[in-house]
Amino acid sequence: MAKFAVVLAAAGKSSRFQDTHYKKPFVPLRDRAVWLHSAEKFLNRDDVIQVMIVIAPEDRERFMDSFGANVAILGVDVVEGGQERTDSVANALERLNDQAEYVAIHDAARPCLAAEWIDHVFLKAATTGAAMLAIPITGTVKRVGAKGVIEATVPREGLWEAQTPQVFRRDILLKAYASRGGQSATDDAEIVQRSGHPVSVVNGSPINLKITTKEDLRLAAHALDALPKPKLPGMAHPFADDNLFR
Repeated sequence: MAKFAVVLAAAGKSSRFQDTHYKKPFVPLRDRAVWLHSAEKFLNRDDVIQVMIVIAPEDRERFMDSFGANVAILGVDVVEGGQERTDSVANALERLNDQAEYVAIHDAARPCLAAEWIDHVFLKAATTGAAMLAIPITGTVKRVGAKGVIEATVPREGLWEAQTPQVFRRDILLKAYASRGGQSATDDAEIVQRSGHPVSVVNGSPINLKITTKEDLRLAAHALDALPKPKLPGMAHPFADDNLFR
């Protein structure tokens, strides 16, 4: 069985979430924080040997105050992030378990993930070396200028919306990060693609939404009803006493 390490990206500023009490990965969703919904999808898998969450350095004290017990019981590694998302992932890559053959990078604020989607993207990555979930864009796409005026209608043929997890063979991802230089990237697939290795796309689902706004949080609450929700061992109410970012 291939062995996977998982990096949960949670070091962003959550500026679009517009909540003075919570950053989006730590906001309550049903009975637990968003990031724990995401983490549990991987913690319950036999092929996952390591789960890391990357948080902003300024959040570490409050994160550990609220989630320290969860982290200890679940065996999640906490990593401090960097200035950009790529810097944060690079920090996590330095903490990889020596036995991990593949690395899956997932948005901590993307909690509505089904086991079968993970199965498919893990299998594709094991076959091709690099794979990610994505969905084809079906609506009409407009390019809009700074003044809110439409500049062009963009053909949607061949356009896909990237999702996570994005999964890579360990050596491919490490090589891509080592050669990334100072270039910015919106996701890890872009970094790997630039390094010369193709990235395969696996059909995801609109249900696998990323929480960006308060409306997304409400949608995610309904989306969870359509997904299996295995309970974490001994964690019936893991943070009923959570005051993080309140």
